Amino acid sequence: MTRPADALAGPLAGSAFLKAVRGEPVPHTPVWYMRQAGRSLPEYLRVREGVAMLDACADPDLVVEITLQPVRRYGVDAAIFFSDIVLPLKAVGVDLDIKPGVGPVVAEPVRTVADVERIPDLTPEHVPFITEAVRGLVGELAVTNGGTPLIGFAGAPFTVASYLVEGGPSKEHARTKAMMFGAPDVWDALMRKIAGISAAFLEVQVAAGASAVQLFDSWAGALTPADYEQYVMPHSARVLARVGQLGVPRIHFGVGTTNLLPLMAEAGADVVGVDWRTPLGHAIPLVGDRAVQGNLDPTLVFAPADVMTARAAEIVEAGRAARGHVFNLGHGVIPSTDPDQLKRLTEFVQSYPVE
Repeated sequence: MTRPADALAGPLAGSAFLKAVRGEPVPHTPVWYMRQAGRSLPEYLRVREGVAMLDACADPDLVVEITLQPVRRYGVDAAIFFSDIVLPLKAVGVDLDIKPGVGPVVAEPVRTVADVERIPDLTPEHVPFITEAVRGLVGELAVTNGGTPLIGFAGAPFTVASYLVEGGPSKEHARTKAMMFGAPDVWDALMRKIAGISAAFLEVQVAAGASAVQLFDSWAGALTPADYEQYVMPHSARVLARVGQLGVPRIHFGVGTTNLLPLMAEAGADVVGVDWRTPLGHAIPLVGDRAVQGNLDPTLVFAPADVMTARAAEIVEAGRAARGHVFNLGHGVIPSTDPDQLKRLTEFVQSYPVE
């Protein structure tokens, strides 16, 4: 699968977001928000009414509309593809669903190598709706706010594996770690399988026109650095290496990963996402000569506007020490967030002096 030759040329190449992730001078600090596509927006709740999450993710028209909503409302510098980390598994035939208030639930959790082997590899033929949605989005985004890049999205192998092994969300990841430590052959087979699926899912998005990608490792913070380096990092690196061949910037983000930041950078990221628990100034030396993304505490959007913007200013100032800085929350938008407050935050960051 090849990247269109002119995909990073033209007006998007000069976008603040793509300049920042490449470490180039920017006209303003670019800003976008994880989980900006939906959750808190009334227009999102209207179009999602009566539509299950995975059904929405497989409807190209809905994906285009939902992805565009925050770009229209906030004027953010990048769009994030509306999807879910388990969608590729559903597409290849894994029996799972997203239950409201619970999260992804897998009917038959993975226990053996035979279970892994029954999971097909992902091909573009499994997800034609993704290609259609991305192409539609790229066309719309080219004329939105003067041209807005699209970020492709996939779950990292450890996080996806946790859902497959646990059968659903878990705080302790006990079964996951039991397999990792006690059945390394099954673990390795599963992680290789998921790495292949995640990489292929990102490749489909990039081939259709996405300008960058984010690999999202929600649960990696449950690991020690030594265990991450041995059991997880090689598989995330495999995903990032495959996508890197397509010439797009790669963002790597995890939650609670202060102790893993150097390894997450080493895995192949061009940009390392930093959650709100780690001061950005502390994180920047840990990731090497790379751009960073983050990292306002999502709850600060509920604070008075002057408190929120004062904290945002501190983050923008700290980001100057990095090769490049993309402003974001330190995790996703909270569903009860006031959209008007996010609009204020966006305008504040974009208008903050770059020198």
